[in-house]
Amino acid sequence: MTTSPVRWTQGSALKLFNEPLLELLFRAQTVHREHFNPKRIQLSTLLSIKTGNCPEDCKYCPQSARYHTGVAGEPLMDIETVLAEARRAKEAGASRFCMGAAWKNPKDRDLPHLERIITGVKALGLESCMTLGMLSAHQAQRLAQAGLDYYNHNLDTSRDFYPHIITTRSYQERLDTLEHVREAGMKVCSGGIVGLGESVSDRAALLVELANLPEPPHSVPINMLVSVAGTPLENGPDIDPFDFIRTVAAARIMMPTSYVRLSAGREQMSEQTQAMCFMAGANSIFYGCRLLTTPNPEKNRDLALLEKLGLETERGDVKREEDERLHRLAARQKEADTELYYNAAR
Repeated sequence: MTTSPVRWTQGSALKLFNEPLLELLFRAQTVHREHFNPKRIQLSTLLSIKTGNCPEDCKYCPQSARYHTGVAGEPLMDIETVLAEARRAKEAGASRFCMGAAWKNPKDRDLPHLERIITGVKALGLESCMTLGMLSAHQAQRLAQAGLDYYNHNLDTSRDFYPHIITTRSYQERLDTLEHVREAGMKVCSGGIVGLGESVSDRAALLVELANLPEPPHSVPINMLVSVAGTPLENGPDIDPFDFIRTVAAARIMMPTSYVRLSAGREQMSEQTQAMCFMAGANSIFYGCRLLTTPNPEKNRDLALLEKLGLETERGDVKREEDERLHRLAARQKEADTELYYNAAR
């Protein structure tokens, strides 16, 4: 990936947000076609490998130990369970397997277990990604040496609005982690959340921060807030879908070589909103029924939408992949039971 040739300013980013929507979409789609196949969508699957009891106070997060959200704490998942989920993700069409742990930062004692997970996921032929909180330079090097391809660490929002959302981790600490990841040779995945109560100026500032990194993120997740009961933002106002689409389009224009991913919030988006996001330059989605602890559209719904729009996954044609999945399911009915699979059809 090459670095962005443009150094973005707050003023130039705000001009994008103020463009007439259809003009902005046309511009974003034009930029998108210069760098990507406009019919191709990259599929990622996200698994929570350690859930809940996080000490952070992120106001949007149901995994914070500070809020009563009904999310039960679960310890770090064993390797075989993770790999079983990774196999299922690959069979369902994912090319990248992302794993998240609700930590402020991992402890060094956790690294050997994480390294074995990475090795196992890579052996399945999947790209690997983790989000574990803040990393030291040493920890980033360890994960990179184990073969981790991507590390996700979102900036969430603008530098100015950030203290209204999180107080237990500074904005600079997030940027430091991204620097450690980059210097270790892993690809950076970093984006933000729309709908936290931020202004349009804050959305523009977030994208400026990302686009002006020493190298723009390889992947930029754009999340729509999922309001969860028990969090301080449970009664936050819904965001206008057009405002979300504008943010996606601006991200595509400002980071032309990055994958722009529709992440949390797709469950509450209409098919039409998602289609307009793809027109705005989104070319990656999280695929599967859950994103850590919040709902995500079911796999079959995703495949149906992509087929309806005439889109393909990075692994090929959507209809062909679904036909192959059904063929594998039919063939599996003839297989003997295993420790991880019980044929209830017999």
